[in-house]
Amino acid sequence: MDIVASVKNASKQYKTGDTLITALQPTSFDFRRNELTLIIGPSGSGKTTLLSLLGCVIFPTAGEVFVAGKLINGMKQRELADVRLKNIGFVFQSFNLLAPLNALDNVIHPLLLMGISTSEARARAEEALIKVGMQDRMKNLPKMLSGGQQQRVAIARALVTEPSLMLCDEPTAALDTKSVSVVMEELKMLSTTGKSVAVVTHDLRLKQYADRIIYVNDGLASETPPEDELFH
Repeated sequence: MDIVASVKNASKQYKTGDTLITALQPTSFDFRRNELTLIIGPSGSGKTTLLSLLGCVIFPTAGEVFVAGKLINGMKQRELADVRLKNIGFVFQSFNLLAPLNALDNVIHPLLLMGISTSEARARAEEALIKVGMQDRMKNLPKMLSGGQQQRVAIARALVTEPSLMLCDEPTAALDTKSVSVVMEELKMLSTTGKSVAVVTHDLRLKQYADRIIYVNDGLASETPPEDELFH
């Protein structure tokens, strides 16, 4: 299996005054191509901490994180930014689109940061928007789009840099039921094109889209569902 990212005995602790808070207990998982992994847990369970470690946004307190075969621990900010830009696509609950830019320019933006020429960036951005069914909305500003449409533009922006790892933090939380299924079908489709897609959620309805599920509770991550969920 083609491993895109790994956490090996990775844990995260925060110190607040004299109190030591364990956000994530030692955790080991591999994230593979062609796989959609759901990371499920209640608010404050540690699931976003796991996503932040994979996204090279924070370092583990102990253990190791690998992305694209590179050890992330101890990397300088510039190297981290490079790893994120070239290997990771982020999709957020709040879409995080740039309000003054239309859909096409939002998707072009990360390519320009990579130093790609404007003409190639435009061609790749158009292709990404077509992939998520937003070809008719390329010139629309974010405020002219529904929540589901904004999220699809955000997916196109995450996808345009051709990352091997796509990290989605509650990507369906702000959407109606119809948009949820459209967005999850898109992410599922992307996971069959050689990407590893990890989706953080507390919405159990998304389980039908997952190739596997990681349950996070009180900082403990496991592929075994917690007892209380088995009764639902």
